[in-house]
Amino acid sequence: MFPAPDFRCTSNDSEDTELRFVTCQSLWNQIKSETEQIQENLNKQLLENLVSFLSRSHSDFQEKTTEWTFKMKFREIPTAALVLGVNVTDHDLTFRGLSDVLQDNITPYVAMLEAKDCPGIKNLMQKLMGQLMNCDLDVDSLEDEDCVQVSQNRVRCSMPSLISWYDSVTKKTDSETPSKKRNSSSRHWQSPPVVVVFKDMESFTTKVLQDFIVISSQHIHELPLVLIFGIATSPMIIHRLLPHSVSSLLCIELFQSISCKEHLSTIIDKLLLTSQFPFKLGEKVLQVLINIFLYHDFSVQNFIKGFQLCIVEHFYSQPLSVLCCHLVDIKKRVYSLSHDQCENIRRLPSFRRYVEKQESGKQIELLTNDSFLKVETKKLLEDLHVYHENYVRILRCLHVFTSSLPKYPLGKQIRELHCACLENRVWETEEYESSLQLARMLNKTDLVTMLQQCVEILMSSSGKEFDRAVEKLKEFLTQFQNLEASQERDVSISPQKELQKKTDLYHLQKTLLELKESRRSKKLTKFEMLRFEVVDYIDSLVRRYLVPADERTLHEVVYFNGAAVLRGHLNAAPRTALHTALNNPHWYLKNQALRCDGGGISNKAPDICIVYKLHLECGRLINLVDWLEVCDDANSTFTCFHARFIRAVSELELLGFIKPSKQKTDHVARLTWGGC
Repeated sequence: MFPAPDFRCTSNDSEDTELRFVTCQSLWNQIKSETEQIQENLNKQLLENLVSFLSRSHSDFQEKTTEWTFKMKFREIPTAALVLGVNVTDHDLTFRGLSDVLQDNITPYVAMLEAKDCPGIKNLMQKLMGQLMNCDLDVDSLEDEDCVQVSQNRVRCSMPSLISWYDSVTKKTDSETPSKKRNSSSRHWQSPPVVVVFKDMESFTTKVLQDFIVISSQHIHELPLVLIFGIATSPMIIHRLLPHSVSSLLCIELFQSISCKEHLSTIIDKLLLTSQFPFKLGEKVLQVLINIFLYHDFSVQNFIKGFQLCIVEHFYSQPLSVLCCHLVDIKKRVYSLSHDQCENIRRLPSFRRYVEKQESGKQIELLTNDSFLKVETKKLLEDLHVYHENYVRILRCLHVFTSSLPKYPLGKQIRELHCACLENRVWETEEYESSLQLARMLNKTDLVTMLQQCVEILMSSSGKEFDRAVEKLKEFLTQFQNLEASQERDVSISPQKELQKKTDLYHLQKTLLELKESRRSKKLTKFEMLRFEVVDYIDSLVRRYLVPADERTLHEVVYFNGAAVLRGHLNAAPRTALHTALNNPHWYLKNQALRCDGGGISNKAPDICIVYKLHLECGRLINLVDWLEVCDDANSTFTCFHARFIRAVSELELLGFIKPSKQKTDHVARLTWGGC
């Protein structure tokens, strides 16, 4: 799905270049495998439903049941409307999975059609038959009335030809030996349906769809055809594109894929909120990827590619990324560090803060003794792994509470909560305080359910870190069960009655103040006291375990925080890049001979660069004759000068910098102004 990362080290004398590359490649292969498995699991139910639909449609045709006869009477074509969402770049992966499942279980005859390849019904039939027959087709053969037999290179592209071919291949399958027939039937039905997938239905022209559906409906009793419409917007697009006379020929069943936001949340949950992978994303980097997803394309595939870019950039730019490995490999990696790598550790800002907190004797050892440093580094990296495991579990517990509140001050999705915890100390934010206030008003049923979920989350931990927390939460559950069903109530409701009686502003304010005072002096019930105790205990766990990652020592080893670098890679600035390439060609060509200081023009620069720099000095209209003479003076070594000048000017026009002028035939108009 994605290529393995390939990069060269930042310095030729790097001692761990190969190990960093191998580690990066191994990590990405593991993440790639995990993402493919996630996507397969997310699409599993959808594909099973589609296979079930196709099986029903096919079995009706196979057995010639009453339902199929009824459909044939009205010439209805079984059609699946597959709503995939606006994340169009993710659709190919779903369609590939669908094609593989169908060819493995239902039918070998699956055709994938795209609007760009089918501007007319003639092209559509050519593409359809070409994919089904796996042969090269000649569109001109449409005019050949005698060309009805399937041959190696030529076939008549029409529905009768397709039916004849289908009858011949199915009869050939039926005439095979019993052993071959059994092997074939184990994967496909005896008369498998022909599945035609319109991958981007909205992009097809109305006439092409209408003609194909009308023609197919006239032959549906001879060919078990099933249509699948890939829809990015809404199922209503079918009725907008097709008139009722055509849409009535379709027996449509709707299928809805999982939303792209749920898909993204699952990817983040499985890749980042886990201790399975040592590599992590910083808050700003993760926010860049999420913002591109939410405000640009909703593409999960592009998010994963951005994640891959972060991995490559981290191992490319961070010399200590060699220590970004699994827990079992830390000891071997740390003890093999060279003196220069130990110095790199000492330069890390987080490690310097750690050294400043130590006593003077330990500070000297950490800064001068490499062996002592390696022992301490090993311990710190192991602590960092433990921190990640504890962080994820307490984060999930906190999410259980915040996602059940009537409002979502910290966000409904766990990724939003994760970003808030990475950014700063979450317990110091106003949103967190609002969440605690809302949590202190939850009812008994919700609290018991949340505590049970938290117990399950903490019990999944392999270590004994949360044994005490589990016991405490179970103790809370026992206390809730022992509470009396009916709680004490305040019998004094006179302020509320007064509130209902008085309607003028003065009496209303007076009554509200009395009501507020009565609530302050009201004695808390046992349930309310226990509820406050539960929320306070969860708050203590948050303050202990959800410390921001940048406060942990050696976090630079496993966290990628280059948000500016990532933004530069993903947020394209074509005008700036184009100006840099034309104005300073040595920047991209890496040829110092092309460098010119002080705004000069090198006679070794490409033609278009010389013409571009000269056009920057001109006004709104540029005289081509004067331009040519200046270029001749700037570069007297031109051969075939006029032809090269015309070509350079044409390239500038193609790039949108100039255009022909209607005022003067020997002039061109400049289109761009200002610096980049």
